[in-house]
Amino acid sequence: MLRKMVTMRRILHVKGDVMCTMLLLVLFCLLLYARQVVLSSGWDRPVWKLEIHGSTSSSRTLLGTSGAKVGQESPGFPPSPPEPELPACKSQSKSKPPPAKSKPQVKSKGKSKSRRKNAVPTKAAGNPLPTMPPFDFESYLREKDNRNFNLLIDQPEKCHLRGAEEQEGGRGDKESITAPYMLIAVKSIAADFDKRQVVRRTWGKEGQFQNGVSIRTVFLLGVPRNRSTLPLWDRLLAYESQTFRDILLWDFEDTFFNLTLKETHFLKWVNSSCPHVKFIFKGDADVYVNVENILEMLQGQKPDEDLFVGDIIIHAKPIRRRSSKYYVPEFVYGGGLYPNYAGGGGFVMSGHTARKLSSACQQVELFPIDDVFLGMCLQLIGVKPSRHQGFRTFGIPRPSAAPHLQTFDPCFYQELMVVHSLSVPQIWLMWNLLHDPKLSCHNRTSLTSWPFKWRGKTEEEAGEETDYGEKRVFIMH
Repeated sequence: MLRKMVTMRRILHVKGDVMCTMLLLVLFCLLLYARQVVLSSGWDRPVWKLEIHGSTSSSRTLLGTSGAKVGQESPGFPPSPPEPELPACKSQSKSKPPPAKSKPQVKSKGKSKSRRKNAVPTKAAGNPLPTMPPFDFESYLREKDNRNFNLLIDQPEKCHLRGAEEQEGGRGDKESITAPYMLIAVKSIAADFDKRQVVRRTWGKEGQFQNGVSIRTVFLLGVPRNRSTLPLWDRLLAYESQTFRDILLWDFEDTFFNLTLKETHFLKWVNSSCPHVKFIFKGDADVYVNVENILEMLQGQKPDEDLFVGDIIIHAKPIRRRSSKYYVPEFVYGGGLYPNYAGGGGFVMSGHTARKLSSACQQVELFPIDDVFLGMCLQLIGVKPSRHQGFRTFGIPRPSAAPHLQTFDPCFYQELMVVHSLSVPQIWLMWNLLHDPKLSCHNRTSLTSWPFKWRGKTEEEAGEETDYGEKRVFIMH
């Protein structure tokens, strides 16, 4: 009897194993059937792989070869063929969409990098799309007629020299007494407080110079486009204006292509708030300016006559390379050459010319590159800009500019007017070196009257091939 029970138990145990095996076989068959259904319906494509490919392609199309840039929009060119709709995209719709002018493609591009190792390359459909510029030129053309913006921070008393009439006993022409001899205008952005400070303490310092010459300084700013990079920027500029009284702030976005608006609004401000200024120096905050040399150059010049001096670029061709910061398509400017213009690093003009430019620039259509735009305005009023070799708005190439000197030799800077592309410590250092009473320059060179010669190029070739200051040629030591 016991033997029968053991035998039955073994039989039941074997039957249980067989039943489990049969159940597993049934489940495996069901999985094979489900896989066959998926294959026949076309759902076997790696959806995530196609999603990454489309996102990366879209990012490259919008960002161009130079990558994403803060404050720039997608180009206004015909859109590429739409990517196929993928169900996997719905899973990402839960996140809050970014603002209209932001760059959502940058986020997608980051995701694609994290999965690129697992992605299988897919065959590109059709010819590759051309690289698009990182700027919406069509939108710019639509909105360029909006050229009048409010002045948020003003300095109405900047050109009124207090006490000038008392010093002269109330005699003489009131206008010539109250107006400064030279106004220094510096292009800046809200975040560059350190650059404004070094200018205030060095070459942009206000006061009386040799022969009683008076100088006043203002900084030209717009509203920062990416306000999150500088919290409380408006408070900073308000406090800065209260302390130094040299901030001019307009209600337009402070972007590269809006520098033209900064040009037109400054000229309008000069015409209304500083109409009797004799001369104006206008430049960037990252330049070193030898103000004493500029004042020496202006001796004998008449402020009521036309004068425009700087590093004049002639026969320059529009940049058609889409990766360039200065790219301009043909539908924006179809001409083969730009008019002669001064490099924006720094130039000098008379008050008479500035007043004429204020009127002319209201008639010329806005152009996205401010230096070229000002050249168009000069062409309209018939003023030919003068080239002076002391203005080095492209820096100092070595060794042709000074083969016998170091490029950071104060004795060489002593002979120049403006040198572009210097950092804050370099400006501070050069200022102190040049004003050191122990400085001795035995073999001083004098500025000659012939134009400055670029390395291995004529003046015309330099204007044609130079990418308008995109490359810093100042050599560090």
